[in-house]
Amino acid sequence: MEWIKCKSGHLDLVSDMYGRVVKHLEDTVNYPKWSKEYPCRESVAEAIQKGEQYAYVEKGRVLGAAVLNEDPDGNYGAGDWSQELKPGEYLVIHTLAVDPKAGRRGIGGYMVSRILETAMENGYQAIRIDVVPGNLPAISLYQKYGFTFAGTKDLGRDLEEIPMFELYERNLPDALPQAPSDSGRHPAQ
Repeated sequence: MEWIKCKSGHLDLVSDMYGRVVKHLEDTVNYPKWSKEYPCRESVAEAIQKGEQYAYVEKGRVLGAAVLNEDPDGNYGAGDWSQELKPGEYLVIHTLAVDPKAGRRGIGGYMVSRILETAMENGYQAIRIDVVPGNLPAISLYQKYGFTFAGTKDLGRDLEEIPMFELYERNLPDALPQAPSDSGRHPAQ
């Protein structure tokens, strides 16, 4: 099993995995209100191009994926966060999903653990997420890994079917010191 930063060669595998997730959600309970429009091949391609798409790979198969970046894609300033942080001081998780064929194996928890490690290794002070209200599987997973509720807010995304989002955060007081890079800048800058 590997947790990788995706490259262009992973586009089909990751897109297909998200497609299976969306189909499963449409056939059961669509907690995150995803559709064929998002997450989709185009959103995966963009995330790969930006270096933000990650995947859990086992025996050449993508069994889980997530996008990690510093862009909340909305007004995170509205959140009831436990500490005031500027953009760039926290990591944001988007579209974390596990292939429905691989459910109940702990892959979601493994990915959250690896995301926590990634955030600490890169000197972030927190991880923040927004969740569609009622997305009990996601809320349960994040709470299991120490994320705390930071309010239900309108993030200004103008999504008629999702006017409000539940915000969660995991502060990282024990972030590992970042080794200086050649430029001396934080890796996310």
